[in-house]
Amino acid sequence: MFNKRLATYPAPLRLGIFILILVSLWLPLAIPIYFFFRSDPNLVTILTMVILYAEFLWLLRRWSRQVHHHDQGLTHYGIMWTHQNRVEFINGLSIGFLLVWLLFIVEAVFSWVTFKTPTASIGRIILEGLIVSFGIGFAEELFFRGWILDELEKDYNLTTAIWETALLYSSFHFLKPIAEIIRTFPQFPALVLLGLTLGITKHLNRGRLGMSIGIHGGLVWGYYVIQVGQLITYTNTVSPLITGVDRNPLAGVMGLFFLSILYFVVRRKQSLNP
Repeated sequence: MFNKRLATYPAPLRLGIFILILVSLWLPLAIPIYFFFRSDPNLVTILTMVILYAEFLWLLRRWSRQVHHHDQGLTHYGIMWTHQNRVEFINGLSIGFLLVWLLFIVEAVFSWVTFKTPTASIGRIILEGLIVSFGIGFAEELFFRGWILDELEKDYNLTTAIWETALLYSSFHFLKPIAEIIRTFPQFPALVLLGLTLGITKHLNRGRLGMSIGIHGGLVWGYYVIQVGQLITYTNTVSPLITGVDRNPLAGVMGLFFLSILYFVVRRKQSLNP
């Protein structure tokens, strides 16, 4: 399926070719789904994203084996079904979840938000959030810190590859109209910082993605439980630039501050374990 000479192409070209192939496989299925179910945008999104990621997993295995001659499958990209990776995932999940809650607790101390009594459905929301967070963490980490980082490391040194991956990760979240990019731009530096943190975390764990998936998923989980569970009310006593544009903590000073703490802790650990 793939020409073996692809391995000799520059990394940006390899990435572009892979994505072009993936999109060409996806569109013939995605377009009919859009026209058949366009009255239900949520269903369209779910179906098309599931198909896209299933095709990505299939294509990645073929790419890994035929272009780079890796026979380990997803293990090469950090998806290792080992006890150690599972423990690291749980630790990362706890770190991400607690970081979000600590952020909102601090904001509550400053009276920027107030906590509300959980509803009877909070247990269901916690479980839903865990499932959603694992899906997002797994999908994005395998794509960015798994495949893309691996491709870039083949051409560049580790530091450059991690920075480039972080910038790509942030940019992918800003594929939207210019007006929206400008309005939500405070989120960009936080995404870059998160991307750097997750890339360094993978390196510290010798290529295993468990903790990176866990931290990423834990952040999503904590935010999901608080927002979907409607556990807080914003008092609007400070600018959204502090608490987060559109009530997204990553798009505010507080989110950037807490991610900075996590980043410097990880960087400190990296300096002790070069």
